[in-house]
Amino acid sequence: MQDQDKVWIFDTTLRDGEQALKASLTEEDKIQLAHTISRLNVDVMEVGFPVSSPADFRSVQRIATEVKGPIICGLARAVAKDIEACGEALRTAQQSRIHTFIATSPLHLEHKLRMSLDDATTMAVKSIKLARNYTDDVEFSCEDAGRTPHWDLCKIVEQAINAGASTINLPDTVGYVTPDEYAAMIRHLMNNVPNIDKARLSVHCHNDLGLAVANSIAAVQAGARQIECTINGIGERAGNCSLEEVAMIMQMRQDHLKVHTDIRSEEIYRASRQVAKICNMPVQPNKAIVGENAFAHSSGIHQDGVLKAQNTYEIMSPESVGVPNNQLNMTSRSGRHVIEHRLEELGYQKSDYDMDSLYESFLTLADQKGTVYDYDLEAMIYFNQISDKDDKYQLEFVNSTSNSQSVASSTIGMTINGESKQEAATGNGPVEASFLAIERLTGMAVEMIEFNLEATGEGASSLGEVNIIAKYDGRPYHGAGIAADVVEASVRAMIRVYNLIYRAQKVSDLKQQRKAG
Repeated sequence: MQDQDKVWIFDTTLRDGEQALKASLTEEDKIQLAHTISRLNVDVMEVGFPVSSPADFRSVQRIATEVKGPIICGLARAVAKDIEACGEALRTAQQSRIHTFIATSPLHLEHKLRMSLDDATTMAVKSIKLARNYTDDVEFSCEDAGRTPHWDLCKIVEQAINAGASTINLPDTVGYVTPDEYAAMIRHLMNNVPNIDKARLSVHCHNDLGLAVANSIAAVQAGARQIECTINGIGERAGNCSLEEVAMIMQMRQDHLKVHTDIRSEEIYRASRQVAKICNMPVQPNKAIVGENAFAHSSGIHQDGVLKAQNTYEIMSPESVGVPNNQLNMTSRSGRHVIEHRLEELGYQKSDYDMDSLYESFLTLADQKGTVYDYDLEAMIYFNQISDKDDKYQLEFVNSTSNSQSVASSTIGMTINGESKQEAATGNGPVEASFLAIERLTGMAVEMIEFNLEATGEGASSLGEVNIIAKYDGRPYHGAGIAADVVEASVRAMIRVYNLIYRAQKVSDLKQQRKAG
């Protein structure tokens, strides 16, 4: 028997969230994030749009094979080739769902699809029946439901459920409706679709007017029992409904809302940090639940109140969402067991990192800056995970000089396909000089789109984290690097870009060979 008070959490960070990124995630990035999202105990994880590209198909296929726990879902338009690609990509999943959609608003039907609602209903029914050949779990979405007349929604939803859809999603695709309007739409369908009891109503809200979370909660109060959302609210335009916000609202206000989720809230903070880093989308400091100021108190009155009784100014504890409650500062004398213990306290499992490579990086950093902090450890885990010993380009050394009275210069040592090479260059600063040296070593020039430098940690001993978006052959690539030295961090980020270009070229060559064969 289904729990009528449970709200299902449908995470679409790897599908809708990824669409907003300036550079696509690599397959390994997606696998890493899928495991992280799985640990949140989401009910459904939408991980891609398999028909969109061979790379997306492979990512969905790997996640379906490797990630256990949530229902693994793929997106498909209401056309046969999309449904078939989705079904094939999800074939190895323990539990799978095909999510198919078609637009239903008069605006979309007239200008985008150029068809009638009856035609759209026919396509929806056919696609749902086809999807049922691959899985019993089919979700149907009425794209732009927020601007669709309620009786039109009733008509297509009834037919979709009759065709075999077990979840009906009603998206506010452009973030247009208000909470009272959204709740009214849910209630109208609950009261006027005769077979509505055979499906779970779902909502998918965008944040164009800042109402995604409010609309989602209003829909739940009206009877919806699935919320589609993303970690940190990332997504198209102004983003999606924020997973961490709706999860904690329902946890903290269960007395009022009378519903619950199965989310492991103590995993929220770590998941947020990982999504922010891998997706190169920093979290704003005052972001609810996961922002760095979410549990900070500056006012003397507030500080005094929290010291006397924490709940005077904190409605939830930092620990309830996984924020570490203390810092453990480590040095080169800290052994492996100390690092392992601290990472366990921070929410990491042994499978999340390779201790040998992590410990090697730890000792190097400890020798450079003396004390290694929690944020250093987390940064090293991420950057060790994205590095690959089989990379074509690997950094050996950086030697740069710069002063106010002469041109900056840099010498870069790299191994290229296992062969050591060096090159020097000058530039308007040590970073530009280093990039020109790398360009000479690789024989490839990239177009710099974005360069961001951030300090990971606090004070003069912070690590420098560099994120680059560079374009080559019309395609953007994201490179990240971290080091105690800003120039070295920049070089590592740029070499990451070149390795991604190399991998993309290998994939392209293989595709050409298959076509020729």
